[in-house]
Amino acid sequence: LPQLGAHLPPRLAQQPWHLLYCTARDGFSLRTLYRCGGQAGSPALLLIRDTEAQAFGAFSTSTIRCSNGFYGTGETFLFSFSPELKVFRWTGRNNFFVKGDVNLLMVGGGSGRFGLWLDEDLHRGGSHPCETFDNKTLSSREEFCVQDLEVWGLA
Repeated sequence: LPQLGAHLPPRLAQQPWHLLYCTARDGFSLRTLYRCGGQAGSPALLLIRDTEAQAFGAFSTSTIRCSNGFYGTGETFLFSFSPELKVFRWTGRNNFFVKGDVNLLMVGGGSGRFGLWLDEDLHRGGSHPCETFDNKTLSSREEFCVQDLEVWGLA
């Protein structure tokens, strides 16, 4: 988290973060993640470590939740630590920030490709270059298996 601090919107830089959800404690379930997601207007930091020890994730200006369409703002971004922190910011080309349904969580999109997606069991996910963030693939492969996942929110 400390390395990401400089990339967060300035109003959030000094805020205390706390762990809302983690697979080690809460199990692997997208539904549980939505339930633990925190208050509606509160930002969220999604951190993933895959089975190849790659770490990456997303910052969302609003709670990660089930939704009918995409939500979020241009402050949303994707990031990866491989080996140093890379941050992929909004390009302005579309507004496909975050969308959650019961069996898929998606961050970033365009042309049928998602910057980051996770399945309903939070075991499998993928990352593709997408128009929203013009990102590189966050993991070492386009599809990955999740080892640990955490969602942090503001205290």
